[in-house]
Amino acid sequence: MKGPLFDYSGDFDPSFDHGKLSQDGLVGLLAAYSYYIRKLDGYWYLSVMEKCGNDVAYDRDIDVWNKLMKFEFKVASEVMNIRGDGVDSVAKYFQVSPWFWTFKPRLELKKGRLEVTFEKCPTLQSLEKEGSGREAQICGEMEPELFQSIAHHFNTKMKVIALKLPPRKSADDVCCRWEFRAGVNK
Repeated sequence: MKGPLFDYSGDFDPSFDHGKLSQDGLVGLLAAYSYYIRKLDGYWYLSVMEKCGNDVAYDRDIDVWNKLMKFEFKVASEVMNIRGDGVDSVAKYFQVSPWFWTFKPRLELKKGRLEVTFEKCPTLQSLEKEGSGREAQICGEMEPELFQSIAHHFNTKMKVIALKLPPRKSADDVCCRWEFRAGVNK
């Protein structure tokens, strides 16, 4: 019997399944699908925007993401057994979510708080290149709502605070920074 496959470059295997891939092969495939999900979202948004305008695309995108996030919370929580109502559960969710793989957020757990820094954001880079200013709407309106839904999945009292949002002073600056606070009423 052969060892685990890094890729599928050899002969056709009629009994192939993903369990035959090595850890590196699986991680590579997961990274590719993570990238695919991000590209699908971008192409979908731009297609609707081209046909119906940004207002309709934005409205539909919020609707789609609200539904998709609820599905992803359920899947990630169940498959990876993420339980609890603290900010550490949110941190775990960020680590396993295929969406966030492409952003590689830096996560810092502090007492009752989680600071999330996005040093790389392909979406922001595309929006900046586009030059229409849509990052104010996407980053300043949609993202806070989506991050609040992540927080509320784990704890309805959890708060999300934007610490840094675009516009950036330079391409070397961080894209955005957020704080999740557990169970506070402030």
